[in-house]
Amino acid sequence: GALCEKWAIKMPQNINVLRGSCVTIPCSFDVENEHENNLHDTCKAYWIDSLRFTSENAKLKPTKDMTGDLTKKDCTTTFNNTRLLQSTKYYFRLDCDNDVKFTFTQAGVDISLIDDPPSPTLTPSTLKVEEGTSVSLTCSAPAPCWSHPPALTWSPNLGQSQETLQENQDKTKVKTSVMNFTASHLHHGNKISCTAAYKNNRGSPDVTAETSLAANISYSPKDVQISVSPSCPVPENSNVTLTCSSNANPAVENYTWYRADGDQETFIGTGTSLNIKVSRDIRRFFCKAENEIGVGRSNLTHLDVQCIICAWYHFSWQIVKHIVDFTVESFLGSLLVCFSVSDRTYMSLNRRNVSSSEYDDLSNFVLLCVSK
Repeated sequence: GALCEKWAIKMPQNINVLRGSCVTIPCSFDVENEHENNLHDTCKAYWIDSLRFTSENAKLKPTKDMTGDLTKKDCTTTFNNTRLLQSTKYYFRLDCDNDVKFTFTQAGVDISLIDDPPSPTLTPSTLKVEEGTSVSLTCSAPAPCWSHPPALTWSPNLGQSQETLQENQDKTKVKTSVMNFTASHLHHGNKISCTAAYKNNRGSPDVTAETSLAANISYSPKDVQISVSPSCPVPENSNVTLTCSSNANPAVENYTWYRADGDQETFIGTGTSLNIKVSRDIRRFFCKAENEIGVGRSNLTHLDVQCIICAWYHFSWQIVKHIVDFTVESFLGSLLVCFSVSDRTYMSLNRRNVSSSEYDDLSNFVLLCVSK
């Protein structure tokens, strides 16, 4: 609510401060009506760790560029060097060159120096949606150092993200990043994480903190496939086992089998596996997988079915062909040899003018060769 017209102050109850970083303490105050006109440029701000103000405990005396406009009752203070701070409770004191000298003991801020930043917050903290749903994830991390808020990154980056620096009720600030995407079955089981990186004034690498969640995406069966045992080719009229598999969440409740005859589809059974006798007319199949989200269908599977009789005729013909080829080659070879010999003999006898009996003997030899 609004500050009363008396000595009053508003500030957060506690702030976690990362060592080596900076911190901004949001602060506003009010004074009694009679002191309104005493707020001017001579006013100074102190942060003390005791209810009584002395020169000894006035350890934190911020300069004007570290504080808000005191004349407008803004005591917001930034400490760029956290080494000046301790893990303790601090109170604000207003000290002007007039009657306005007041320590606001009604409220103080607990400063806690930490070495590791707090983990960012994911909203929602769990993700359980159906494929195709529009998802909005919000990552938020405290920003105690307003001039260097944490950098937020998503892994994996599934869509567009928007960053803003928002103000809490107690005037502290928080860095937020909202990532929007459409849920896919490819995201199921994946870790989605948000990392907050804080700058370090000491020259050391950024200090990081991470929060993650596991995506639970429900989807209809995907990658529906058929496996065949024994593998093709298979003899006609033999039994084969067809197995249908798929990727689905939740698990598949029902598998159904169909035979394809041209444009006609015939239901032939249910279950993960199907035993069936195949022929050259019964060899095209597909399966469907169904869960509570929807139905998925496999591609048409063509079995390579071999005709046994056809295979035997083919095998026999190959054997006969080889025998015939070998016989013909042998016959032609012998014939050439015989005629070669006969030709030379006839020429020799002709030149010598031999008797007819020698020609008759040679003719018998040629006939003998041909008969072979």
